[in-house]
Amino acid sequence: MFAYLIRRLFYAIPILIGVNVLTFALFFVVNSPDDMARMQLGAKRVSQEAIEKWKAERGYDKPLFWNENAKGLGKVTETIFFSKSVKMFVFDFGRADDGRDIAREIKNRMGPSLAIAVPVFVLGLFAAITTALLLVYFRATPLDFLGVAALVTMMSISSLFYIIGGQWLVAKVWRWAPISGYVEGISAAKFIILPVIISVLAGLGASARWYRTIFLEEITRDYVRTARAKGLPERLVLFRHVLRNALIPILTGAVVIIPSLFLGSLLIEAFFGIPGLGSYTIEAINAQDFAVVRAMVFIGSVLYIIGLILTDISYTLADPRIRLS
Repeated sequence: MFAYLIRRLFYAIPILIGVNVLTFALFFVVNSPDDMARMQLGAKRVSQEAIEKWKAERGYDKPLFWNENAKGLGKVTETIFFSKSVKMFVFDFGRADDGRDIAREIKNRMGPSLAIAVPVFVLGLFAAITTALLLVYFRATPLDFLGVAALVTMMSISSLFYIIGGQWLVAKVWRWAPISGYVEGISAAKFIILPVIISVLAGLGASARWYRTIFLEEITRDYVRTARAKGLPERLVLFRHVLRNALIPILTGAVVIIPSLFLGSLLIEAFFGIPGLGSYTIEAINAQDFAVVRAMVFIGSVLYIIGLILTDISYTLADPRIRLS
């Protein structure tokens, strides 16, 4: 197990380097620092002096990869690539265009994002699996047909409908929860309960329908027929055997959600005024703050790789036949 983890960590290094280089190329090669300055200054005709001043204030006045005017290691370190990309590997993200430390902002905003993302992940997974198992239990019945129709309808509706409709009905008409805002501490529960419920409902249709397909495939296996031949009731067959053997695809799908647990939901946080990482990313995009966007892309890559490693480890717990060596 330990040797496997070490190998995966070594595999992750070239992946992160590749993502970092690709991100750097998109931000600084395809889109030059001069172009960034013109977009940020927001003027059609801006003087070259203003552009050079903007670049100097943010460290974009250096060469991209190689500094001929520097001495020794400075030829490499006194470049945009080293100061803006290489330092990310030690989680030194620098400062945003407004002067605030990006790492500190990420630390402060991680709490609100987790306060929404973790309940959405747990409740959403539980609701989707439970719904799928119930539909499989009553398969080929009117309840199954109506349930599938409802799931298809839910997954066909835009997330914006759930957000705007939920705010109007629950917050404005019924006044059961605040329409937006956030506070620290226990009082935050009244602000996050509505976003959590809406997020779970918005993702229930696609998730439950996918899990139903997995469970329907599993019930055709030989071990299920053997369990039924032994006289086990259908309820035990589904919850004890089918569910356990379907954990591998369930865990595989769950890894995609792991980055969102930290990065937050862009739409939910933006519409409900939650000061999390999702809204931070939206604000950075609207303000054309490229430093923040690059940092969020890098963090998302790191979290996804961590999720892949955790998924591989969880495979051994779900299926003892799998061994990591």
